[in-house]
Amino acid sequence: MKTKRILNLIVVAVAAMTLLITWNLFQSVPPVTAQQQTSLTVSAAISLSQALQEIKTVYQQINPNVTITYNFGASGALAQQIQQGAPVDIFFSAATKQMNDLQQSNLLINDTRRNLLTNRLVLITPKNGLALSDFKQLTDARIKKIAIGEPKSVPVGQYAQEMLNKLGLWRQIQPKLVLGNNVRQVLTFVESGNADAGIVYTTDAKASDKVTLRLTAAENLHSPIVYPLAVIGNSRNPAAAKGFVDFLGGDRAKIVFQKYGFGIAS
Repeated sequence: MKTKRILNLIVVAVAAMTLLITWNLFQSVPPVTAQQQTSLTVSAAISLSQALQEIKTVYQQINPNVTITYNFGASGALAQQIQQGAPVDIFFSAATKQMNDLQQSNLLINDTRRNLLTNRLVLITPKNGLALSDFKQLTDARIKKIAIGEPKSVPVGQYAQEMLNKLGLWRQIQPKLVLGNNVRQVLTFVESGNADAGIVYTTDAKASDKVTLRLTAAENLHSPIVYPLAVIGNSRNPAAAKGFVDFLGGDRAKIVFQKYGFGIAS
């Protein structure tokens, strides 16, 4: 009888030890991550690059499960890539034309489209270049080369052509034009002295200490400079993409955009 009681106690002790070991093993297993890692590809106008890089840092601190990859370039070239099936989640254009083209091709999630930012068109020269005070001075013989964006694919070039046409200068200065593939290339032409003047956005002029901003174009001389963005219809992660678009339209992102010289669209 006594032996049987001892055996029972041993069985209970072993069971208790087994339960304790199992519990400890369970406790040591890391919890399953609540949210899966998500990747977003954002195709954006190159004039947005500095602001968006800063915003990315802020956003990923709040949303560590979302990895954002940017594809910067001229809006026209980026829109063409999307039309050809490039895997893009969000498009952030420097003009409405390219966004309209995608919308007409049913490539957007329409209720995500919004006009977010504005910008201004300015004339710049190298740091110690000619002190121009009127766009008509671009016809001056001392101005040999004028850098602008390629009007067919680069929004800043489109706006520049509109302005120069309205001022009656387009034909006169055409022989002097040096065309850039994007606005940052236009800026580089002027910074390096390979152009005596250039037409860029306020934000690009502010980003460089190698150029001098000489003139700001009147807004009635060209189409409104508006930056729309939207989620692409074939986004692999539409929910996360909508979340990032909402963040870009929020107060924290607006502070960053304004820091870099952008206006906020009404």
